[in-house]
Amino acid sequence: MGAPLTAWPWENLGVLKYVLYGPFVAKVVYERFYEEKESIPNMSWCLHLLILCGLRGLLHVLWNSYSNMLFLTRNRRIIQQGIDFKQIDKEWDWDNFLILQALIGSLCYYIFPFFKNLPVLNVKGLVTALILHVGISEPLYYWVHRKFHGDNLFNRFHSLHHSSPVLQCLTAGHATVLEHLVLAIVIGIPILGASMMGFGSACLIYGYILVFDFLRCLGHSNVEIVPHQLFQTLPFMKYLIYTPTYHSLHHSDKDSNFCLFMPLFDALGNTLNTKSWQLHKTTSSGKSSRVPDFVFLAHIVDITSAMHVPFCLRSFSSLAFRTRFFLIPFWPLAVVVVLSMWLWSKTFLLSFYYLRGRLHQTWVVPRCGFQYFLPFGGDGINKHIEEAILRADKIGVKVISLAALNKNESLNGGGKLFVDKHPELRVRVVHGNTLTAAVILDEIPEDVKEVFLTGATSKLGRAIALYLCRKKVKVLMLTLSAERFQRIQKEAPTEYQSYLVQVTKYQAAQNCKTWIVGKWITPREQNWAPRGTHFHQFVVPPILPFRRDCTYGDLAAMRLPEDVQGLGSCEYTMERGVVHACHAGGVVHSLEGWTHHEVGAIDVDKIDVVWKAALKHGLRPVSSGSTIKAKGN
Repeated sequence: MGAPLTAWPWENLGVLKYVLYGPFVAKVVYERFYEEKESIPNMSWCLHLLILCGLRGLLHVLWNSYSNMLFLTRNRRIIQQGIDFKQIDKEWDWDNFLILQALIGSLCYYIFPFFKNLPVLNVKGLVTALILHVGISEPLYYWVHRKFHGDNLFNRFHSLHHSSPVLQCLTAGHATVLEHLVLAIVIGIPILGASMMGFGSACLIYGYILVFDFLRCLGHSNVEIVPHQLFQTLPFMKYLIYTPTYHSLHHSDKDSNFCLFMPLFDALGNTLNTKSWQLHKTTSSGKSSRVPDFVFLAHIVDITSAMHVPFCLRSFSSLAFRTRFFLIPFWPLAVVVVLSMWLWSKTFLLSFYYLRGRLHQTWVVPRCGFQYFLPFGGDGINKHIEEAILRADKIGVKVISLAALNKNESLNGGGKLFVDKHPELRVRVVHGNTLTAAVILDEIPEDVKEVFLTGATSKLGRAIALYLCRKKVKVLMLTLSAERFQRIQKEAPTEYQSYLVQVTKYQAAQNCKTWIVGKWITPREQNWAPRGTHFHQFVVPPILPFRRDCTYGDLAAMRLPEDVQGLGSCEYTMERGVVHACHAGGVVHSLEGWTHHEVGAIDVDKIDVVWKAALKHGLRPVSSGSTIKAKGN
């Protein structure tokens, strides 16, 4: 059992902890219908508390969103490490302090009568609060903070806050009950002092608390936004306001930089880190970021999933994507943003992680899935992809892998268009379909003798059909084109050609329980599958799981090796640590150091080679059947 005041009383309630705001809401509703409040400062104190809590929470979320916008902040990040799932989970309940301080605020309202009739603004109160902050709150926090770094208090309490390896704005709220009680006193002194002198006001309470939170988020943002020119022009300012770099040094060197917001007190206490100003100058100047070894070029799937990114809601993006009710109010905003990206945005950096010393990044083409099927959209999309490939080539990226629709056969021939157009490319362009085929084949049980294949003449469909026929598995290939079917059939060895059968209707598969879906099928078409059918799929977006008497596989995916570092977001519907097979294919290409492009048609003979390489490097299938294992091992 931990020390007193370490655990939050409501930590086991989960989202039900927000019920603690219920009495405040009930009070507001009661006063709305049974009491009259004429002016804004005299409206329900409960409403004031709720608004203030909402604004404080929004402030933290917006700050956190900005710090995770890598396309804006990557060159000014202080700690280059990524935020992993472990840290996100530890900081999940970062907003506990808002509930605590709302309860403290309600007690103060009943204890101190001068809070009941505050004016909107009193300038004297603002000046008084500033004096009390500098004269009392700052030195008090500095002294208490140093005490918290003593062995006993640090191990019992403050170590929790310092356990986060990468500072984030939400890390500011990640602390014990005792620390937030102390912080409430530090915040309360200027407000109470000014109000007791008769200078209190609504603007003082709102303004001081929100500025306090703003500066706390600034210090924990891990992005240097304070220009070093400010301190060169006005040298005294470096003692009056801290910077993200300054506070980051406190977390890396725990015996220095203890101040709240003013380094003056560190200078007076002889605890100012001598590296502070030089490191700040280096970071704020926008140093060049490291060149990635591997890039996965993704795209937006749909409007709703566009919100499943770290710079929108970090916690939401750390879980596999599912449509949630709380996303509905934000849908109109997401539509506006996606349309704006269509008009003005370029390919941008979304996320990154490290694997065995290599930097892997995900770049995103600013286009939604539906835009890839518009008759006038192809040229613009190809332009974005081409620019991304050329940019990767220019900065020295070794491998770039194309996601899903970015390698569409009708769009650019699986990337072949760009390789043919730019034969001098040093970056290796990879569609990852070879490993995708291997993953799908691995999911098929060894005892399967017949499969039904839609999208049969696509790159993946062709490779799967040719591989399976060599295993003496009968493949019912759904296609209306006899010419394309015959062309694929002739690629198979003569003795296995009879295992490839062209079908033109779904009725042909009404007795086949293994469907491999490479082209989207409607619920009506799914009805032709017999009871107990399993739907394997490589179609984007995935088909709707309409049949309750059947099972549905996820998109082809692989689990990254266990030594991956800094991974804190999920790829679309994939679970944690799992990436799409085309992403994994690029990873294998990079780890193996292969120097060839992987574009156009899939080399069926390479499927086993790529599969063995993936397993060798620690990538693992999410589920296994397996047809390919018999030959792969």
